[in-house]
Parts: sequence; C-alpha cells; structure tokens
Amino acid sequence: MFYMFVRHAVKDFSKWKPAFDADESARRAAGLKELNLWRNADEPHEVILLFEVSDLAKAKAFAASVEIRNRMTASGVTGRPEIIFLSES
Repeated sequence: MFYMFVRHAVKDFSKWKPAFDADESARRAAGLKELNLWRNADEPHEVILLFEVSDLAKAKAFAASVEIRNRMTASGVTGRPEIIFLSES
C-alpha cells in the first residue's frame, strides 16, 4: 500500500478549499483517494494532506505535472509543496 503526504501553505484557506474540492475527479483519475486533510494548529495557513495511492506511477506523474502546479498556484498555494510518497512496511 502506498500513500502520498503533501504539505504546503495557502494564502487563504477559505478560497483554497473550494478549488481543492473541485479537483477531486482529477485526483481520483491519478489514483489518489483523500484520507485526511489537516491544518497546522500553530500555522493556520499550512495545510497537510494524506492520500491513499492506488497507482504509484499515475500519482507521481500527477504530482509532478505542470498543470497541477499551475492549478495549485492559482488556488493560492504559496511556496513549493512538500510531497512525499510513502509505503507501508
């Protein structure tokens, strides 16, 4: 079983969240299923996500795509997101 951990900052969570929700079908097509979405209690502009990955190659291609980076920037993501692929041991 594989997972994708994502951490990034957003300018405004209330504007970012609807844009994130609108991309659900694209994430599903990339083999990603959202498991958790958290906000850092000490840094409310920091968002942390955990996805279950059903197709590692598709998920990696999705995460590296220019299209998703552009959508993230347009939705208010600031800086470079931290993306880590994890496997159960």
